[in-house]
Amino acid sequence: MSTRLVDRSSLPEWLPAPARVAGAATVAILGAGAMGTAFATPLRRAGHRVRLWGTHLDTEIVHQLRAGRPHPGTGERLSPGVSVLDHRHLAEALKGADLVAIAIASEGVQFVVDAAAQRLERPRAVLLMSKGFAFHPNGRVELLTESVERIFAAHGLAVPVVAVGGPCKANEVAAGRPTVSVYAATELDLAVQFARELSTVDYRIVPDDDVTGLEVAAALKNVYAVALGICDGLADLGGQPWHDLKAAVFAQAVEETSILVRRLGGRPATAIGLAGVGDLEVTGLSGRNRVYGERIGRGESPRDAISAMSAEDLTVEGHATAGFARRLVEERGGRSCWARLPLLDALTRGIDAGEFDGDLGRVLAEAVMPPYPPALGSGHPARFARAPRRLGPPGA
Repeated sequence: MSTRLVDRSSLPEWLPAPARVAGAATVAILGAGAMGTAFATPLRRAGHRVRLWGTHLDTEIVHQLRAGRPHPGTGERLSPGVSVLDHRHLAEALKGADLVAIAIASEGVQFVVDAAAQRLERPRAVLLMSKGFAFHPNGRVELLTESVERIFAAHGLAVPVVAVGGPCKANEVAAGRPTVSVYAATELDLAVQFARELSTVDYRIVPDDDVTGLEVAAALKNVYAVALGICDGLADLGGQPWHDLKAAVFAQAVEETSILVRRLGGRPATAIGLAGVGDLEVTGLSGRNRVYGERIGRGESPRDAISAMSAEDLTVEGHATAGFARRLVEERGGRSCWARLPLLDALTRGIDAGEFDGDLGRVLAEAVMPPYPPALGSGHPARFARAPRRLGPPGA
């Protein structure tokens, strides 16, 4: 199993009606982007009070929502009863909040968390919905949960951080369509508690305690989704499908995610559950990471594609995460680890360089296919003997 799934028979109130929740909670959502705004839908349906705070980058969105217009990222209107505050009113958004949800781009997490830490009034927990990595002050790469906990500790706060992942598209969450999310906390009981309190008929939560596994899978899926998008772009360019290669890319992405999860101390099987395969599936079907990959597959260089999307104010998490992922592997896995991560190696090299060296379809193919000719000593001995493999920490 990828997670310590809770036996549903032990949870007779697994899907609590709002009336069963022991008092409605006040939830502050930091970030008025697509997912932050979408999260207000299940929270309101679960009977909670919601405050939605927008950063300075969300100013226009805040105006749109206050005017009753649909969110530009989801096409859905904000759930009734949600208080909307702009970037000048962070203290008001956090005042008396029982729960704080962070739903902003990974590059802004440290800044917002530091500002929020100065105004928090001891919430029960922080839900981290952002995906990606961050830099520690010493220059090393850290998981976002590690970053948030470090900043809290610097402010003398001991607030539990719950990582949120799984296959959740913001437009579907906002519309109230059936969605399953994964909440991972170091203390499983805390994740179970939120599964009881925040679940609705259409938004259901799987509690988990593999925070590392969820965080790594959630971040890497944005990079691997670029590769899936490249396959779609190649199909658009040539007018013929590249389904076989795309399927091989998907399988290799899952395999490599499980390897890196294990290297960092998580459970490899998390990569084949909702937090891994599930999240990668929906991310590869639509979204900015896939669009970025499509543009590359249709002939644009990674440099030109990201430049064009940035000019349109489109954040592509997979682009930024690629550089972090490369450093993370070398810091915690060692350079020898790259032999087992050929797809991540090829992707991060191309994205970091701003262009891929050689025919793009062939670059991906060589990263996910066994060597040819199929003989030991063909130049890829480590990749030829893929199974059975030994998973373990560095040096194991």
